[in-house]
Amino acid sequence: MEASYRFDTIESDVQQRWDAADAFAVKADDREKFYCLSMFPYPSGKLHMGHVRNYTIGDVISRYHRMCGRNVLQPMGWDAFGLPAENAAIKNGVPPAQWTRENIAAMREQLKQLGFAYDWSREIATCDPSYYRWEQWLFIKLFEKGLVYRKESVVNWDPVDQTVLANEQVVDGRGWRSGALVEQRAIPQWFARITDYADELLDDLDGLDGWPEAVKTMQANWIGRSTGLEIDFAVAGHDAPLTVYTTRPDTLHGATYMALAADHPLVAAAADADPDLAVFCDECRTAGTAEADLTTREKKGYRLPVEAVHPLSGAYLPIYVANFVLMGYGTGAVMSVPAHDQRDWEFATAYDLPIVPVVADANGNAPDISEGAVAEKGVLVNSGEDNGLDFEAAFAAIADRLEGRGIARRKTQYRLRDWGLSRQRYWGAPIPIIHCDDCGPVAVPEADLPVELPEDVTPQGAGSPLPDMPEFVNVDCPACGKAAKRETDTFDTFMESSWYFARFTCPDANAMIDERAHYWMAVDQYIGGIEHAILHLLYARFFQKLMRDLGLAVHDEPFKALLTQGMVLKDGAKMSKSKGNTVDPQALIETYGADTVRLFSMFAAPPDQSLEWSDAGVEGANRFLNRLWRLVATHVAAGAVAPATSAEGEGAELRRKLHETIAKVGDDVGRRYTFNTAIAAIMELVNALGRLDDTPSADLQGVRQEALTAIVRMLAPIAPHICDALWRELGHDGLVMNADWPVADEAALVRDTLTLVVQVNGKVRARIEVPADADRDTVAAAAVADENVTRHIDGQPIKKTIVVPGKLVNLVV
Repeated sequence: MEASYRFDTIESDVQQRWDAADAFAVKADDREKFYCLSMFPYPSGKLHMGHVRNYTIGDVISRYHRMCGRNVLQPMGWDAFGLPAENAAIKNGVPPAQWTRENIAAMREQLKQLGFAYDWSREIATCDPSYYRWEQWLFIKLFEKGLVYRKESVVNWDPVDQTVLANEQVVDGRGWRSGALVEQRAIPQWFARITDYADELLDDLDGLDGWPEAVKTMQANWIGRSTGLEIDFAVAGHDAPLTVYTTRPDTLHGATYMALAADHPLVAAAADADPDLAVFCDECRTAGTAEADLTTREKKGYRLPVEAVHPLSGAYLPIYVANFVLMGYGTGAVMSVPAHDQRDWEFATAYDLPIVPVVADANGNAPDISEGAVAEKGVLVNSGEDNGLDFEAAFAAIADRLEGRGIARRKTQYRLRDWGLSRQRYWGAPIPIIHCDDCGPVAVPEADLPVELPEDVTPQGAGSPLPDMPEFVNVDCPACGKAAKRETDTFDTFMESSWYFARFTCPDANAMIDERAHYWMAVDQYIGGIEHAILHLLYARFFQKLMRDLGLAVHDEPFKALLTQGMVLKDGAKMSKSKGNTVDPQALIETYGADTVRLFSMFAAPPDQSLEWSDAGVEGANRFLNRLWRLVATHVAAGAVAPATSAEGEGAELRRKLHETIAKVGDDVGRRYTFNTAIAAIMELVNALGRLDDTPSADLQGVRQEALTAIVRMLAPIAPHICDALWRELGHDGLVMNADWPVADEAALVRDTLTLVVQVNGKVRARIEVPADADRDTVAAAAVADENVTRHIDGQPIKKTIVVPGKLVNLVV
């Protein structure tokens, strides 16, 4: 055995052994399965430390379960479509397909260098027609069932990039890439009826015991099921009422004005006769629509020349167009209660409108609303006949009264909106629809799938090139045979990431998924960033239920357990190119080896917490691996021995520490996922072995053989290359990943003596050794006999002796 740790040679040799054995390829069998999946990456061309940490977590979990005898599936693929690739292709003057596939090749090589145990035979790239044909097929099935539809929708439109932008891509009213002023434009869009599944998506969260509570709460809040009251406010001089929805009808007595969205029909009619109002509405449409923007922006309004009638008091309420109300939420009209809603309060303060508190504080008094609104529920005040009612009673009384008059209805409503599926960009999966002047939208026949995206295309930046490609656009209508046009919108990339987990189970299936998915699904452990806690996970859950209802899947939920890993920080900030604080994993691999990078990323912090980058920490991880290598080299040089199964004296103490470590590491890795504490325990054991003589007694040499063999197995999921090499040096055949996970020997954990803490009046004064089977009186006598304890008792009578078996003695004097 070489005396020095040569990571480059070791890692190359071990990876060749894995490849020769096809070590990570799996198929269904009669063993207990374990499906471990990390969220697949966007192929940017280079791994960053966030990738390394995320995928190392998944690999450690996968390798551990494999060593526990389970049939482990761990696949990898590429979330390959999307606007970033299109923008990069524009910048570099190459087709997005070429740019993407070159990046995939580079990143695949990096992942292999890091030794991740992926079944590469299952690799998926979402830009491959063989993959996206099946989401096109699913879309057609949903189209036939009425679960997808097309309608005009107001969107954020970038007039330079000629594309729809998500709210988060609008920064200070401008497109995130082009910098152009964003317009609110109504264009035809395709939607999926995710709202049909709102109740199931919400209720099934209760069964996801392996998910973080914070993520379940975020999903529940996004779905936003609420029970409220829909109320009709008469408008003076108009036949049609203003309909609002509120979850707080108890505050109705405090409504002092009405606020409408710029696109509300009542506003549109008024704007035709008022040019200034039309200008104000245009200003509202160019502002961002993100929730954060609506909350923080300066509140502005424009008063309409009509008034609403309060349904309880009969008072006339002014009506404003307001820049914080959107047509896409609720009815586009809000009954404004400034005393009990902060946005309403800010608007009322700006326009000197009445602010009337109608819900008492905890002391039964009208709250102080001089500095802002008070949203808490309580007992009504300033509310006429409803004074003194609490929230539930007031809700019922007001609802009954207004429903009796036919101007209100109890209603369950959701914050969730139907999923907008279409994007006006090129690099995405084509939507399989043909538009016919006579037949309307017609699904592409299944026999003609996939509708392939032309790949030899270099976008120029001003919108998608697809509408200008007659060879793509011009087709015959499948229904009537007349000339028609192909849909040129492409799918939102969430479509691809919403079912990839199922396709990994049967990547060669001549269907969306086949019966192999029944064996592997659901995913036992899913790993990814908290930033995907809402939309990706919600859409994936939705897709799973769609596939189930189409008879493809048997499970209700796609992911049994979820781990959201923390960020990688440097100098207290998230690593990013813009901050200039990134660390190149490739340089680290070349300097220290993949095992060092993996070990540091698991040791520096628990996986669900942020990891602070430390060059010294990387060097420390490398020193530990070198120390372990030297320890095995010294042991092997002393001569091969059989591992101990029992020992006495010093050997018994060492075996006890070994098997205590085995028990702790198994729990830390297998249940708690606290890999950092598992590594710390292994390091302590290595240090204990390092304190032995280089040529110990035969008894201790056998214990050292047992301990080193266990250490190599316990560390193998984290640092697999060095452990595979050391496994062979210790005299074992085959791959360490195929070895059994070590199990603690209960007999070795039995102690002949125990170390107990002795306290006097609660303060630690000594530690004593007593026989493990000593009774209470023997323990108490040994405590009193200790010299330091005697000195602190100082002849005083002992009033009480408290013995906590196996832990401590407390003498009260």
